[in-house]
Amino acid sequence: MLYPIAIETGDSEHAYGVVFPDLKGCFSAGDTLEEALGNAKEAAELYLEDLAERGSLPPKAGDLATWQSHDDFKGWAWAVVEVNIEPFLGKAKKINVTLPGLCIKKIDDVVKVSPSYKDRSHFLQVAANHELERHALKDRTDRTDRTDDIKE
Repeated sequence: MLYPIAIETGDSEHAYGVVFPDLKGCFSAGDTLEEALGNAKEAAELYLEDLAERGSLPPKAGDLATWQSHDDFKGWAWAVVEVNIEPFLGKAKKINVTLPGLCIKKIDDVVKVSPSYKDRSHFLQVAANHELERHALKDRTDRTDRTDDIKE
């Protein structure tokens, strides 16, 4: 997954700082830009490892343009860091799934023409992760709404 990073540029006296807006609390630094980018990838992997140990899925990467327009990051430089999230999803397990034939055909047709999917199983994994993230976001929103009601 390509995670956007905000980079606070350094100089001869200050390190380069890196923040992952999508990985709350994940940050890194380095004396050079190259070092900061390398350290950023390592920081993201450690962050995702911790999430996995606590039973949470890696967060979806947000839109770079959306983050660039965020007030907290005005004037920062931007890049993306590629992080392989597969190791943080848990061990693969084989299951049997029953789907209507037309649904399977449509999935297979998409997999054939889209480089986003390795195979049918990967398509189903991406779809399941999308739904899980959507429900997790809804749950967080519901909890926030309830908290707001309590404060009033």
